[in-house]
Amino acid sequence: MTRGTAIIGASETERLGHIPDQSQIGLAADAALRALADAGMTARDVDGIATAGESPVLLAHYLGVRPAWLDGTAVGGCSFMLHVRHAAAAISAGLCKTVLIVHAESGKSKVAGSPLPWPPPPGSLAGQFEAPFGAISSSTMFTVPVLRYLKQHGLTTAALAQVVVAQRKWAALNPRALLKEPMSVDEVLAAKVIAYPFTLPMCCPLTDGGGALVLVAAHRAADFPGQPVYVCGTGESAESPMVSQMADLTSSRAFRDSGRAALESAGIAHKDVDHLMIYDAFAHLPLYGLEDLGFCAPGEAAAFIAQGHTSPGGRLPVNTNGGGLCYTHSGMYGMFALQESVRQVRGTAPAQQGVVNVSMCHGVGGMFATAGTIVLGSQPTRE
Repeated sequence: MTRGTAIIGASETERLGHIPDQSQIGLAADAALRALADAGMTARDVDGIATAGESPVLLAHYLGVRPAWLDGTAVGGCSFMLHVRHAAAAISAGLCKTVLIVHAESGKSKVAGSPLPWPPPPGSLAGQFEAPFGAISSSTMFTVPVLRYLKQHGLTTAALAQVVVAQRKWAALNPRALLKEPMSVDEVLAAKVIAYPFTLPMCCPLTDGGGALVLVAAHRAADFPGQPVYVCGTGESAESPMVSQMADLTSSRAFRDSGRAALESAGIAHKDVDHLMIYDAFAHLPLYGLEDLGFCAPGEAAAFIAQGHTSPGGRLPVNTNGGGLCYTHSGMYGMFALQESVRQVRGTAPAQQGVVNVSMCHGVGGMFATAGTIVLGSQPTRE
C-alpha cells in the first residue's frame, strides 16, 4: 500500500518579473487557479489552505475555499517548504484531504503587497542588538557570516562569483529566467558593489510573481490527470533571528538539522539525489547549502562549483531554473525552488536533467534563521 503525500497540481503565475497591472492577491489567485487546473480541480475541492505574506483567511475567502485546515506559517522564504511538511502531516492525520499552498508577491511593483517588518522594529531583538550597528537589511546582515566563511576557508570573492557564473549558465536555458546573459568571474567581480563582498550580480533581483501547489494523500494520486510527484522526506529547523548569534558563522545549524531530517525521513543517502535546489537569494547560500546538507565537506563547495559539477553537464545539477539570482525572486523564493523540483521530477523543466527520480529542495528563511528541506520523488513510499 502506498502512504504519504503527493503533489498533483503545480503552477506559477502566467508572468514573472515586472507585473504592475496585478495586485498581490490577484497574483495569488492566478497561481492558485492554474495549479488547480493542472490538478483537474476547482477551489470547491480544496479543504486546506496555506500561504505566507497574505492571510490564509483572506486568501480562502478570495478564492472561495471552505477550509477545515489553515496554515499561515511565515518564517521567510522557506515558509513554503514548511507548508509542504505541515500539509503532509495534516493530510496523514485526516485533518483535511486536499491542500492548496499558495505564494504571491508584488515584490517589485508593490501593488497592494504585504509590508515587511523592515527595518526591524526597535523593540525586537534584532532592532535592539543588530540594527544600531547598521545590520538592517539582507545585504548588510549576510556580509557578517560570508566574510568569516571566506577568511576561515582561505577563499576570495571569486568563490561567490563562481556561483553567479554557474547559475547564469542554467538561466540561459530557461526562457522565463530574468537574467540570462552569461557572465565571467571577472565581470561579476567588476560589477557595482552593493555591500562588500557582494557585487550586484551576487544579489537577487526583486520581482513580481508567485506559484501554487496542490497536495493529496498518495493513494489518491491516480485519481487526477496530472503526473504526481511524491513527498518522500521533509525537515524543518531554526537557529537564531540574529545572524550575530549563530553558533558558527561558517555553517547553519538550521540547514544541517533540516537537511538531515529530510534525508532520514526519505530513507535515502546523498548518492540517491539526482537534482538539488538550494535557495540562493545571495551567492553564498549554495556554498553553505552544499556543505551543510552534506554534499561537500566544509570549505570544498567553492571548488566543487568552480569545477563545473553543479553546472549544465555536471554530476549534481543545482538550481537548474537559474535560481533566485537569475530566474526570479519576489522576496520569498522558496515556492519557485519547489516548482523547479516538481518540473524536474515530472520531466517538464526547460533544462530537464534526464530522468530525475529524486529531487532535494532546500530553503532558508531570514538570515539563516530558519530552514526547510523537502525530498520529492517519482515513486511513492510504500508500507
